[in-house]
Amino acid sequence: MNKSWFLALPRSIPHVWVICRRGLCLVALVLCLWGAGLARVPAAQAAVTTDELEQFFQVVDDLFQKGLAASQAGHFEEAEAYWTAAIELYPQNPAAWSNRGNTRVSQFKLEAAIADFNQAVALAPNLPDPYINRGIAWEGLQQWDKAIADYDKALIFNPKDPVAYNNRGNAQGGAGDWEAASRDFKKAAFLAPGFAGANVNYALSLYQVGNVQESTRLLRGLVRRYSKFADPRAALAAVLWGQGLIGEAESNWYPVIGLDPRYGNVNWLRDIRRWPPAVVSSLEKFLALR
Repeated sequence: MNKSWFLALPRSIPHVWVICRRGLCLVALVLCLWGAGLARVPAAQAAVTTDELEQFFQVVDDLFQKGLAASQAGHFEEAEAYWTAAIELYPQNPAAWSNRGNTRVSQFKLEAAIADFNQAVALAPNLPDPYINRGIAWEGLQQWDKAIADYDKALIFNPKDPVAYNNRGNAQGGAGDWEAASRDFKKAAFLAPGFAGANVNYALSLYQVGNVQESTRLLRGLVRRYSKFADPRAALAAVLWGQGLIGEAESNWYPVIGLDPRYGNVNWLRDIRRWPPAVVSSLEKFLALR
């Protein structure tokens, strides 16, 4: 996960869009490659063999696997180089553009990332993932309306996508519309009950809109369920402090710093994790008196 948008989730597209293997009619394959404009594909030659085609797609597939592995390991510059090589070989592949955009978001190259996502969208306008990924980049630029528009588009193509709802909730919160954000987080949590981030976001948004009792109930349940996840435990400490439950707030806060010391940094909570303002304010007051 990139460090800027902690609970806005990007999507890597793991496979080559046109993977050609044995059994596919060679004539159809050649036509497909010509139609995609792949000047560097062996099919552009006067004569082509099945082995040459196999070798070409094996090279592309290897680049994809290396790019995914590097991204998952957090080696984003290395991953970007693999996706760039894949794009040079196969420029009509929207997955490579979208995945390179993700690595650029993780390096805060937001304008370059958006250019990659634009290309992915142009190549595959009915695929939701590039819209989701571009929305995250727009969030990084605090272009909330553009982010929301991209998540709206993703939900047209997949109206039951919990990631799109969660991410749109993040953007709605960034725009200050916490009622709308709460509805989106609730929908994401309903669609994916095991989606911890969406459930925490929903509980936080409830506190922001004034439903303190339900927020507290949900956070207590999440702390029991995800005992090693710092986010709900830190949030529970904040909302308990806000209710004057000092002892319980202290007992929940004690393990947090050992799990993730960033939660002691109010600026990180407000600007990077992007907790709702009421929760940040409560935790800030709690930390000031410790």
